[in-house]
Amino acid sequence: MNKLHIYILLISILTCATTFAQDKTELSTEETDTIAAVKKYNLRVGIDISKPILSQIKDDLSELEITADVNISKNLYAAVELGYSDKTRDEDYLNFTTDGTYIKLGVNYNAYENWKGMNNEIYVGMRYGFSMFNQTLNSYTPNAYGTYFEGDLVEVGTEFKDLSAHWVEFLFGMKVETFRNLYLGGSISVNKLISSKEPENFRNLYIPGFNRVFDNDMGIGFNYTISYLIPIFKKTK
Repeated sequence: MNKLHIYILLISILTCATTFAQDKTELSTEETDTIAAVKKYNLRVGIDISKPILSQIKDDLSELEITADVNISKNLYAAVELGYSDKTRDEDYLNFTTDGTYIKLGVNYNAYENWKGMNNEIYVGMRYGFSMFNQTLNSYTPNAYGTYFEGDLVEVGTEFKDLSAHWVEFLFGMKVETFRNLYLGGSISVNKLISSKEPENFRNLYIPGFNRVFDNDMGIGFNYTISYLIPIFKKTK
C-alpha cells in the first residue's frame, strides 16, 4: 500500500469519525431539547384538615378551608384559599361571635430543588386577603369599656352586619408527597391589616381568614393541609 492509499484511508476514517460524532451530538442535543421543551402543569387541590377536626371537638367553632395551587413557571405557583368561619371567642371582659367567608389570592416561590418527577415544596409566599363577616356581642363586663370599646352602651345580643376587611400576609410552608400524588403540608403566616369596616362603637377583634387581630393590626395564621395533585396538561415549545 503506497502513501497515497494510506492518506486516502486516513482521510476516510477521519471523515467517518467526524460525521458520527456530529450525528451523536445532534441526537443528544435533540433529545435534551425535547426534554427541556416539555412543560407539565399540575393543579393541587386540598383542605386544611385542622379546621374540620377542631370543629368536631369544639362546640363554639365551625370552620372549613379549601386550598389550591398551580405551577405557572418552574418555581412559581399561583395559590388560592377559600374558607368559612363561625367562631365564638371568650376574651377577658367580653364574649362575641364572628361568622363569615374569606378568600386569599397570591403566589408561592418554591426554594426546593426537586428531582425529576417530584413536586415537593419548601416555599415562601404572599397573599392578599378579603373577608365579609358579621359580629355578635354576646356578653361583656364594665371593664370592657376603655379596653375594647368606648362611648354609649352596646346592648347585649347586638349583631353587627356587613363588615369587611382587607389584608396582606407573608407565609412560609412546605408540601411533601407521602403517597403517589398525595401531599401533606403546613404553613405559618404573619398578617397585616390594610383596612376594615368596623361596627360603630366596637372593634373587629376576630376576622375570618385573618384570625385574632392584635396590636398594630397584626395577626398570625397556621394551616395543616392534605392535598391531591392532578396533572392538567403538558406544553411543548
